Amino acid sequence: MSNMTSRSSIPQHVGIILDGNRRWASERGLPTLEGHRKGAENFGDIVRKLFNEGVSYVSAFVFSTENWSRTEEEVKYLMKLVVKLVEDELDAFNKAGIRMVILGSRERLSKSVLRSIEKTEATTKNNTEGTLAFCFNYGGHDEITNAVKQIVADGVKPDDITDEVVSSALYHPEVPAVDLIVRTSGEQRTSGFMLYRSAYAELLFIDKYWPDMKEADVDDILQEYKQRQRRFGS
Repeated sequence: MSNMTSRSSIPQHVGIILDGNRRWASERGLPTLEGHRKGAENFGDIVRKLFNEGVSYVSAFVFSTENWSRTEEEVKYLMKLVVKLVEDELDAFNKAGIRMVILGSRERLSKSVLRSIEKTEATTKNNTEGTLAFCFNYGGHDEITNAVKQIVADGVKPDDITDEVVSSALYHPEVPAVDLIVRTSGEQRTSGFMLYRSAYAELLFIDKYWPDMKEADVDDILQEYKQRQRRFGS
């Protein structure tokens, strides 16, 4: 699909569940960590392609709260890889006017990881050409639980709790509802990704593993979205 696509047919917010890195490596007789490294290689190009096609928000599920259950070696590698990915892409996205934010809990994160997060968000906070949200140490249930705790702590009365109040207590509440969620690797579930924001999201499950995804796949994704007839309870 070309840039001739009208902006009205482009999703405002695309969420990506980057899945299949480990299986990609296993099928090639490679170490698990090599799959994660390969998956990180194409991240920037695919995300930039989405922004160039008119998407305003891209959220990427890069490390879930459930990922802590993996081996210590893999968890440490993923932490370092995500930080490296964010830092390596910082200059390019900043120059392109893309704001980068981190959605997720700060619990259990090392000081070095927290410093990287703070630097990234501070450096790009005034950018207006798009927003890239890294869902890092993120869980859909955790996000809602933390929002409820915040609402209680703020002393909001039960009768005053509305959808807007809950939404305003989410991680980076300025990030809007998701229009399209894409999951690679053929798995057909959302695993709690953007749980509160995905009530009416279109779902697209792709058989390719994330390391095999190319910029051309973005054209197919947006073409598929264009053909969907969205209904919001009507």
